[in-house]
Amino acid sequence: MDATRSLPGRRFGRPGLGWLGGAGLLLAAWPAIGQAGADHHAIDWLELAMGMVGGLALFLYGVDLLATALKQAQGGRFQKLLAHSSANRIAALGSGTVATILLDSSSVVIILLITVVDAGLVPFAKALPVILGANIGTTFSSQLFAWNVDTFAPVAIAGGLLWKALARSDRARRWATILLGLGLVLFGLNIIGTAAEPLQQQPAVIDWLKQLESPLLGVAAGALATIAIQSSSAMMGIVITLAGGGLITLPAGIAIMLGAEIGTCADTLVATAGRSRAAVKAGIFHLLFNIASVAIGILLIGWLAAFGAATAGDVGQRIANAHVLFNVAGALALLPFTGAVVGLLDRLVPEREDAQSPVAATT
Repeated sequence: MDATRSLPGRRFGRPGLGWLGGAGLLLAAWPAIGQAGADHHAIDWLELAMGMVGGLALFLYGVDLLATALKQAQGGRFQKLLAHSSANRIAALGSGTVATILLDSSSVVIILLITVVDAGLVPFAKALPVILGANIGTTFSSQLFAWNVDTFAPVAIAGGLLWKALARSDRARRWATILLGLGLVLFGLNIIGTAAEPLQQQPAVIDWLKQLESPLLGVAAGALATIAIQSSSAMMGIVITLAGGGLITLPAGIAIMLGAEIGTCADTLVATAGRSRAAVKAGIFHLLFNIASVAIGILLIGWLAAFGAATAGDVGQRIANAHVLFNVAGALALLPFTGAVVGLLDRLVPEREDAQSPVAATT
């Protein structure tokens, strides 16, 4: 990808004040930046920092706006979809994938699923393929980030504002908010990419970021930053943007991607607090599956990088393609064995002796 072009980004959770964590990832190399300024091209560091932090804040505000509007517009509908499409593993996998693409958040989908399981509408055993499908659905946004659609961000913002001003119904206003949120997400990442461009001329910064090529360091950075901003896709958007600007290498980007897969489990684990054992087991499955798949991904990181390099020319698209391979292969590999996983989790998290949940009885 042309280094002068920035890439779009997105993924939707509940950022809140988590943008500070994302700013930390972008600015953690500040000692290297300060050192670089003495020997290379003069850079207005205050302007660079304000551009990064401001762009990230705008991006995550758009993420929050978009996630809330999508959940209000489609949340109940997809809750019913998840409850009625778990008749077989393939249908459940597909429903998890589709719901995640349309709701733009695997965390939202899995949290909705946890509430459905907790209510006894879906047996725990039939929820596992939906969670695997949600992991596949997250790869759609990575591809979207890599397609350079941020060019149209101002159109989306203007269209959303105009639509919202002219809307006469709550439904129309919600869809206008969705368009506005999407525009803010893309525009925020465009600002981040533009602000980061001067760093391409700073060898000290590039050398620091290359340290993330160490798989364990990259995974740790990706997990912590994803927990901070509460969104794996937001993390992927930032990574793909910086990779498109030449700041993050393919191995480092894949390592951070693997870490984001672990960090995204934080929200779903919190959502299981106080719920039935069946709902708790769904959250634990999400965490254990992601940890196990990431462990395998670390061992195969060279293959993931080779696949990305063979399927795309620019680094951002290569990371997005490796993300697709990792999540799709992992979900399909485990799908036939979900029955055995259910038995294992039943032993790890047994039902309470005084009261057995209605979901457990159906499994």
